[in-house]
Amino acid sequence: MSSLIERKSGKHAFIPVETVDTAGMPATEGRLDATQKQWLETIGFRPTVGNVALLPDAKGGLARVLVAVDRADPLSAIAGLPYRLPVGSYELADEGVVDDRLLAALGWALGAYGFDRYRKAPRAPAQLTVDGATLKTLAPLIDATAQVRDLVNTPTEDMGPEHLAAAVKAHAIAHKATFREWVGDELLAENFPTIHAVGRASHRPPRLIELTWGKATHPKLIIIGKGVCFDTGGLDLKPADGMRWMKKDMGGAAHAIALAGLIMQAKLPVRLTLLVPAVENAVAGNAMRPGEVVVTRAGYSVEIDNTDAEGRLVLCDALTYAAEQEPDLIVDFATLTGAARVALGPELPALFTNRDGLANEVIAAGNLVADPLWRLPLWRPYRRMLESSIADFANAGPSRHAGAVTAALYLERFVPDNVDWMHLDTYSWNDSDRPGHPRGGEAQGLRAFFRFLSERYA
Repeated sequence: MSSLIERKSGKHAFIPVETVDTAGMPATEGRLDATQKQWLETIGFRPTVGNVALLPDAKGGLARVLVAVDRADPLSAIAGLPYRLPVGSYELADEGVVDDRLLAALGWALGAYGFDRYRKAPRAPAQLTVDGATLKTLAPLIDATAQVRDLVNTPTEDMGPEHLAAAVKAHAIAHKATFREWVGDELLAENFPTIHAVGRASHRPPRLIELTWGKATHPKLIIIGKGVCFDTGGLDLKPADGMRWMKKDMGGAAHAIALAGLIMQAKLPVRLTLLVPAVENAVAGNAMRPGEVVVTRAGYSVEIDNTDAEGRLVLCDALTYAAEQEPDLIVDFATLTGAARVALGPELPALFTNRDGLANEVIAAGNLVADPLWRLPLWRPYRRMLESSIADFANAGPSRHAGAVTAALYLERFVPDNVDWMHLDTYSWNDSDRPGHPRGGEAQGLRAFFRFLSERYA
């Protein structure tokens, strides 16, 4: 939050940042003095998106910043500036071409994020001054996004199942919620067999983490996050390239934890349950083997076609437990399939739901907060791709077609028809730096779902 500061009354001087584009450039030049116009000519400034000009004042100081933007992308407009500009305090100029100043300020804050747990940041970000109302609105979203990014960026040695439990417990303490967990063989005793099967080979015992908050009379909202803290692929071992970034396979849990925090901080009128099945998919003598059959909490027998299709296994017991509570809505987040990335790329999470209305509402909410989602179909004829000759169905199959769809169809079997349900297959990662989206862990769908839930339960 140090990159956004509240503008106080007084005679403080903040350096204005003006957003410009080709259409607005003549008006901008009309406000500049002769020396500044000459400076733009000298440096060859053109209003091409991303270009920045630092305009001097008469004493050789910094008078104004011009940044060329795409006015249709307010989040990214100034997001690249916190580390490009000299350390100091800036403000958005009234004359800029970007109308949505709230999203612009959010972009600045997201662009100022840095993960410094293991090395010191080379410098502090430049600060943007905003009014108190803007800061109050954005602060929770910025903090929640930082939590997602921090959790995903942290290597598995420091982000195992027990660390996810600690993150949930911290929220429980802060918001006076109820916390409990089932660890190791307690999962078998309490009938969570698939969570146990996936995580039993790790030196860190698997667990199901639960937080409960809110009045019992309010609508029941259950949020589930896939917490696979590292995914070797199990005995169907991933190659080195596929395993390199599998610390991020708990990105769904990171989203669920941060969203639960937002909901409690906003005091939405819901009876909230957060569920995080947390495991490592490891290799050992007792690892789950291809061809085994596991009987799930729901009573379905599932043949293990591929031990690398483990996320749906840990989620299915959590979904069954959630459905037993007869909720108003279930939302699950998961870094579930590479097929979703092939279909939609790394920046667009795949949304699945059993209700058309829900899809329309959350996608619309995402568009309002620059957090886009794209719906993929629950095409039920593809259930045949998960058929098994010895069990009710398999967790995967031989076909490489429609992998995101078949994974969602697997999960759908554990959600009763009368329960509203949404599933987000999110990458939770930036492969490269973009304005507002630094390389590494990323929150994708967090703002969209918080906006949607705020509207649904307002």
